[in-house]
Amino acid sequence: MRDPKCLGRSVVTREVEVMSILHTLRQDIRVTLERDPAARNVIEVILAYPGVHAIWFYRLTHALWNAGVPVLPRVLSHFARFLTGIEIHPGALLGPGLFIDHGMGVVIGETAEVGTNVTLYQGVTLGAQTLHTGKRHPTLCDNVIVGAGAKILGPVTVGEETVIGAGAVVVNDVPPHATVVGVPGHVVAMRDPHTGESARVVQPDPMAEALYRLQKRVVDLEARLARFEKEGASPEREETLERCRDA
Repeated sequence: MRDPKCLGRSVVTREVEVMSILHTLRQDIRVTLERDPAARNVIEVILAYPGVHAIWFYRLTHALWNAGVPVLPRVLSHFARFLTGIEIHPGALLGPGLFIDHGMGVVIGETAEVGTNVTLYQGVTLGAQTLHTGKRHPTLCDNVIVGAGAKILGPVTVGEETVIGAGAVVVNDVPPHATVVGVPGHVVAMRDPHTGESARVVQPDPMAEALYRLQKRVVDLEARLARFEKEGASPEREETLERCRDA
């Protein structure tokens, strides 16, 4: 069994205390009511929240998977994807308090590990980058929030209390209490775990640097063109001007 230190006991150990089914269902409903302002009442959550339905299907398929039942867990998982638009492999390890908001397009791979009180929005992928067996999917520590459309790929670890921005592509480990954005994902802020205050982090952004160099070249070319036009046109300058324009 994998043993990432950032995860709570509910994910790290398989021999956890067995909660009653009723208590588990109540916890899933309570989490939804706490984190979604649009959730009005218990009946609405039970009948109209695909994220909750997907988690309930997962609990069943995961129990069958651990019991060594062949084929059936994957078939039920496939059926759950058809009903909810959310694909959770039965072998994944999901901690208590998981909330999947909207959920359409969420994919959680076989060796993914999700800690306590994690929130996933629509379109999130906890995927792999390799065809090898073994640990190939991400580990999300406790209290992580992953924005819509974000992709976390490979056996990376996302530290506790981290926020992954919408559309980010994370392929490297992320420290705790960070805010990550961009493609590839990079840390733009760190939060103090005691005060909750954020401090901006200056890190290289490959896309921003490329755009800056391109903008600088455009400004230089415009200045050269303006200087040539101001000085007047000789045959030599006309030829140079044409080369600048072509460039």
